[in-house]
Parts: sequence; structure tokens; C-alpha cells
Amino acid sequence: MRFARSSSARPRRTVLAATGLVAALALTATACNGSGDDKADDRPGASASRADGGGKVHIPADIANKLKQHGIDVDKWQNGGWKDWDKNKWLSEAKDFVNPVIAGLWKPERMKSAKEANKTVTAKDAAADQGVSDPEPRPVQAEAEKTPYHDNAAPVGKVFFDSPEGHMVCSGTVIKDVNHPGKSNLVWTAGHCVHAGKDGGWYRNIAFVPSYNDLGKSEADLSNASTSQVAPYGTWWADWASTSNQWIQGGSETGGAGAAYDYAVLHVKPESGAKSLEETVGAALDVDFSAPSAASAGTMGAWGYPAAPPYNGLKMFKCLDRPGRLALSPSLPTMYRIGCTMTGGSSGGGWFRVVNGKTALVSNTSIGPADNTWLAGPQLGPTAEALYQNMSRTYGGR
Repeated sequence: MRFARSSSARPRRTVLAATGLVAALALTATACNGSGDDKADDRPGASASRADGGGKVHIPADIANKLKQHGIDVDKWQNGGWKDWDKNKWLSEAKDFVNPVIAGLWKPERMKSAKEANKTVTAKDAAADQGVSDPEPRPVQAEAEKTPYHDNAAPVGKVFFDSPEGHMVCSGTVIKDVNHPGKSNLVWTAGHCVHAGKDGGWYRNIAFVPSYNDLGKSEADLSNASTSQVAPYGTWWADWASTSNQWIQGGSETGGAGAAYDYAVLHVKPESGAKSLEETVGAALDVDFSAPSAASAGTMGAWGYPAAPPYNGLKMFKCLDRPGRLALSPSLPTMYRIGCTMTGGSSGGGWFRVVNGKTALVSNTSIGPADNTWLAGPQLGPTAEALYQNMSRTYGGR
């Protein structure tokens, strides 16, 4: 998500504990152990479909019934009807999420051609309340993650989805499931990577690929790549998704009032296989819901797969900086902001910090300026924790 930069500037913040942050994240490759409103009817639910030996998709009864309730022909849906984005048939309410698995849909070429989910707002929006916002950070040049990614940033991957604009891409992070230790199937990303906000609905064919392009190969090297080369740990379809009601009701093409609540949790299942995501990848991170102030948070690192120029979405990058504050409105929670040159495609990627010697997810990439000099992410407090807990309790063990 991008928007035009504001005019203020500030000295670059000193990066502290960066080595510790990177080291802690790298160690997660072998670390497998693992209050608020929980209204279930405010959270979407669905069962994954399956394909028989001939490749035909079978949609479970609960999804089929949900589609029929909205006047959608089930047979047409599984044969490409999902490409119809008629506003009257675009499921939008939290409880309306459906995402049947279409086996083999996310082939390497389709993944490579997915576009970043860009957004645009004005410089006035970016500088809405400079009395609360800290001066704009100087850019921090994104650094390429070391390969193989599984050994250095195992929880990080790419989120793919289809929208009215075509097939799109964001970033995401494998997180721990407190109610299913060691066997998490949860992925953290941005709300705008799963739902269009107040003027749209749920995106379709949402899938997560951990350690995408694990060896960091070039576009030329991937010209004839197999699925196992670009998705070494498989493709994981979201059978449930939750984002904040604030994003559903207030999110927009400009971020809008939903930007400060721009986060989502996916519950995923493998396109093939039986093990959990955490067991398969060998990594998952705790989520820090303490919403520390920017002044006390210490160094944060943002990880993701930037896809807009000068990047091409094939490689993982990271930025490390001490956060400042960004306030889009006096009525909205303050967001974190760090210097970073990552572009669209990094949206939804996790922000991490070290807490008691362990790396935890503390935010995710939400918005940034058109000149790609910084990123902003939401604080994760009680509303985010309630969403996470509901997902874990209601869907985590399924």
C-alpha cells in the first residue's frame, strides 16, 4: 500500500540490537515449540474443498450453501465463476468468507506474474496530525535476506490472492497458535491483502507460500522453474480468514479509517499433505500484543517480498530501524513508522522485535509513501488479540 510522502523529515534513528534481531529470527528455523470481543459470527469461516484424481474440485456443503445463498452457481464457481466480481455477488461481510481450494491454480508462472496490492492517498492524509506524528524518517535501504530463506527467515512467505484487478501478492508470517502448540496453521498478514474494505469484499483464491523461492534465484533461473522450486514447502490455502471489522467497514483505496487496523489472520491447510504448517516449515513466531510505545519498542525489523520496481517480487528483503509515530487522525490509534525502501508486495509482511531474548511479531506492513522511503504498520493491541484468540479457539484445531 503506497501513498504520497509528507514534507517533514527527521534524522535517521540509530539502529540498535539489529544483530540480535537477525540472529533470533534465524534461529526460528529449528524452533518448533510452541481478551476481548470473540463473537464467532463476526469472524468468517469455511471448509476447504478437495480435488479428486481427475482434478475436479468438490466444494463442501457449507461453502456450497453459502454460495447459493448469495445467488452464486456452485458449478460455475469451481469452473471459473469466481472471476465474476459483480458487486452484488462479491461477498463482503465478515461471516461470508469462502475460499475453496482449486488445486494447481497457483502455478509458478501465475505466482511470478502476480502484482503488488498498491494503494494511494494524498500527502494531506499522510500529514493529518503532525502534532502527534514524529518527523518523517530517513530511508533505510532494504537489505536482501540471506539464502536459503528457510535457514534465515523461515516464518516469512508470500500471500497470493485474486482481486478484480487480477492476481495479486502480499507477504505474510507463520505465527504460533497458543491453543495448538507446535502445530500452528496460522499466518499473519494485512487486512488489505484479504479484503477490499468498505467498497468491496473478500478476495479469492487466497494462499500462502512459505519461503517462496527459497534459494533466491533470479528471474532467468526461474524461467522454467517447477512448483517445488518456487514453493519448497507447498502451497497453503486459507480455509478461514479474519480481519478487523474496522478494516471491513472503513478500509479504502486510500487506506482510510481502516489503516490503523489493517491486519488479518489466516488459518491455512496444505493443498497436499497432512502435517501442520508449523511442523512443515519448522518455525512459527509469537505475536506481541502489548502494543509498546514507539519510544520504548526498540529496534523493529520489517521482512517481505517487495514486488514493485526496482524489485520484482522474487526475493526476500528486510529493513531494520527504530520506529517513530504516525497519526492519520486524532480518533485513530497511532501507527508505527520506520525508514525502509521496500515497495508494494511487502504489504502484510511481519515486523519483528526481540522480547526477552526471543523474536516476536509486533506489527505488519500497511502503508507507505509513493517514493518508498518509509513504511507504517498498526499497533497490535486488544482488538488484534481478540481476533487472534477467536481464530485460534474457533478454527485452530480444524
